[in-house]
This record gives sequence, C-alpha cells and structure tokens, in this order.
Amino acid sequence: MPAHLHMNGDPFRSLKMKFTHAAMALALSGVLAGLAAQPAAAKEVTIAVASTFTTMDPYDASDTLSYSAAKSMYEGLFGFDKDMKLHNVLAEGYKVSDDGLVYTVTLKKGIKFHDGTEFQADAVKANFDRVTNKANALRRYTLYYNIAKTEVVDPYTVRFTLHKPFSAFINQLAHASGAMICPSAIQKYPGKELAFHPCGTGPFVLDKYNPSEILHVVKNPNYWQKGLPKVDGLTFKPVPENSTRVAMLRTGEAHYIFPVPPEQVKILEGEKNLVVTKEPSIIERYVAFNMTKKPFDNLKVRQALNYAVNKQALAKVAFNGLADPTKGIAPKGVEFADEYGAWPYDPKKARELLKEAGYPNGFSATLWSLYNHTTAQKVIQFLQQQFAQVGVKVSVMAMEAGQRTAYLLKKPEESQLNMVYAGWSSSTGELDWAIRPLLGTDSWAPVASNFGYYSNKTLDDNFRDALLTTDKAKKQAFYSVAQKATWDDCPWIYLVTEQNVSAHVKGLTGFYIQPDAGFEYSQIEFK
Repeated sequence: MPAHLHMNGDPFRSLKMKFTHAAMALALSGVLAGLAAQPAAAKEVTIAVASTFTTMDPYDASDTLSYSAAKSMYEGLFGFDKDMKLHNVLAEGYKVSDDGLVYTVTLKKGIKFHDGTEFQADAVKANFDRVTNKANALRRYTLYYNIAKTEVVDPYTVRFTLHKPFSAFINQLAHASGAMICPSAIQKYPGKELAFHPCGTGPFVLDKYNPSEILHVVKNPNYWQKGLPKVDGLTFKPVPENSTRVAMLRTGEAHYIFPVPPEQVKILEGEKNLVVTKEPSIIERYVAFNMTKKPFDNLKVRQALNYAVNKQALAKVAFNGLADPTKGIAPKGVEFADEYGAWPYDPKKARELLKEAGYPNGFSATLWSLYNHTTAQKVIQFLQQQFAQVGVKVSVMAMEAGQRTAYLLKKPEESQLNMVYAGWSSSTGELDWAIRPLLGTDSWAPVASNFGYYSNKTLDDNFRDALLTTDKAKKQAFYSVAQKATWDDCPWIYLVTEQNVSAHVKGLTGFYIQPDAGFEYSQIEFK
C-alpha cells in the first residue's frame, strides 16, 4: 500500500466549478434526468476516512484510498471481492497463449458509460494506450509498462501482447487502478483535468469533488447491474484527526469510519448502536535500511537491529494489540507468501552482533517515517527506545506528504536516508507486487519504492523465472527460493502486520475493508 499523499487547499476550484455546473450537465444530462425520478427520501451514506484524496484519475493515484473511492464511479475488466478473490467485472473471460505473451479478453455486452456510449474494446485500448505511454507520466505506468500493445480484435474482444511473459497479468488488470474511463473523457480532458471529470461504467456518478474536503457521488440509474446500487449516494469525507473521525461516528454525522484509531476501539465497542469490525490485513510494516551506506551494508548490523526490537511489545504499545509480528517478507493472505516465524527479540544477541560487526559501542543514525499520524509517531519513538538499549542512538523524523517526495525519491548517490519506517500492501493479491516494487533491483528509487537500494540476484532471478511460468507449483518454488534468500539477508527490520479496524452504525451493511485496505462496497445498503 503506497503511502497516502495529501493535497491541501483547492487549486482546481475553477475547473471543479466548471465541471459541476456545465460539463456535468452536458456529459451526464441523461443520468441526471433519470435521477430526478428518484424518491425524495434519499438514502445517503457518509464515510469518514483518514486522509485527503490525491486524484480521481485511477491511473495516476498512488494511494489505496483515492482509487478505492474512485471505484464508486469506475470499474475494470476484472476485480477482487472483499477477500481479494479474483472475479470478472466488465470482462466475460480470457485466454492466454501457450508462450504466455498474448492475453485475449472477451467483454460483456450492453454496458454503457456515464456519457451514454457503449463500453467496447476501443475503450480498453484507449485506456491502456494512455497509461503505457511513458510521456503521459502516469503513476501506474510501472504497473502496466509490460504491455507492448493493446489491439481491438472486434467490438467485444481485446488482445494484450506483453513484452515478456508475466503470469500475474490478470491480477494486475484486476488492480483498482485498471479502470475503464470513457474514451470521450480521455480525449476531452488531457492531463490532470481528467481527475475532475470522471466518466466510467460504475454504479455512481460524480456530484461534488474537492480533494481536501469531499467526494460526493450519486446513484447511476442506468447502471448495468440490475438492482444496484442500493443507496442513493455516498459522501467520502477526509478527516485526518483521529478523535474527530470517531466523534462523527458517535454523533451520527458519519455512518462508517476507517481506520478506527487503536486506542479508541474499546470505546466504540461499548456503543450499542455501533459495530466495530476487525479483519486480517496484508499491510506489512517494516524499517528499510539504506544498503549503500555504512553500517547498514553489514549483515550483522541488520541482524542485530532485528534482534533489538520486541515486536510483541510494539504491537501492544503502538497498535493497541491490533497487529501481529511479521512472519515473512509478505503477509499471509498474499498468494505464494511463505512464513518463517517472527524474528526473535534478543537484545543480548543484538549487542554481540554489533560487537562482531565492529561497533561495540553502537553508532548514531537517523530514522525517518513515511507518515506523521499518531500511530506512526508511537512506532518510531518505540524503535528509538529499543535501539538505545543496544547502544544505537537514532534521531527520528515523521514526514509530511510533501517531504516524502523530497527526501525519498533520490538516486542512491544523492540519498541521505539511513533507515525509514514504511508499509505496503499488495493490491494485486499476488506476491510479485508485494515484493518486487520494494526490493527488486529494477525498483530502486526514484523509479519505484526500493528506497534502500537493496539488490539480491537470487530474488531478481527467481522472480523473473516465477513470472515466466503459469505452473503454480513451479511458481511457488521460484518464489520460495527468493523469499528465503531475502529474509535471511535482512534488508528490513520485520515489524508487524496490521489488522484492519473499521466501525459503522447498525443497519449499514455491504461495506467491507479488503485485506489491502481497499474498499469493496458494491452491495452497500441500509437494512
């Protein structure tokens, strides 16, 4: 799960106003005409979330929250259910060539975009031509750059040819960023404008959008799945302050909140009209080392810092017990992930290893955090204390959104990073996207999220071979070799896997937090 980014203010206010008052009336006139016939007593759901939105362009969103909210208006060829199980959405099915290079996807018929045009293969081509054009500089280029070409076979058949075989390709298409945008919108609104003019096939259409304040969508009466949606509108409200978000739920101003701050769980569980839900996640928290700098290029130092941290205590102190010590490079729930057991807490062993590495008196370093919210502050303060017990003195810094780009997206020779607290979830549900963007040699910052410039030939070679085969047993074998080699190499301090904790009013059903912290709400309703 990439770090949530923040946008302050409303730099696109004029565009937004134009869209809301003019373009909406033109492009979506048929939709809004249908809305006029809806019952006066609207069933609206308000969802309070912890961060502002980055964009409503799914192909340019780097955070789970933004493309999860955009799912109200957009759909892809494939998708994941609440348990991250793959299923068809706009696609009827697919076939793969024997060499694994060509995927032929058949499309469902009779589906219309919000602008009234029919969803056909030309729309698929328009979307993937856009994201695979490097000149467009879309953030999800790194997810889809392996597509060599997208071709229209006939109106309801599309063919993808890959640069090289990639057996997780359908999982990539199922990622929420792989949304089908109206070709008319792509043509009419180039660049960043498109984010303010969403036009998809989804169950809702845009009513109001301000990245820092609100996303309000209303029912699409012409939605292709009969009987859906079951509510008239959704309002997503960014509420970064923990106590305010909780207060909104308790007063009825919000019907659903995520995440619930760990320290507030018991309070909400005591409310008769509220329901608190705790679910396993595939969100892994870790500390990455800068492998190009001393002393982090020394394996014994990296092992020592793993031994120095009491993961059970961290889960209790920072996450109020709503997290579990990490047992592998990727969490259980990610396809092909292996488990080895939590790294033991042994400060004596840590001090011995530091001595063997040539640091009998420890050393000084910096520890950055990708986040500045309350829980992250607790984590880095706890780590600071743990390191001090083995003679390692660290200064800590919790980053705001703007700082992340400035400090982390650097070439190795320019980086000032020592250690960084971060987190990730594989929103494709498959091991490749859980590990390769973070630890692959071809993912070194600023290209992707390997901020520590880790390189391991065993990992790179086995991931390459795993993605070349569609045989699951062979694939598991390649992935297992890569995972064990990386686990033993300690490019990270393996910390915890969080639980996803949400809360909602009684009577609201059908809104789920997926293991990657994405939202699934196609069946949302009041009962």
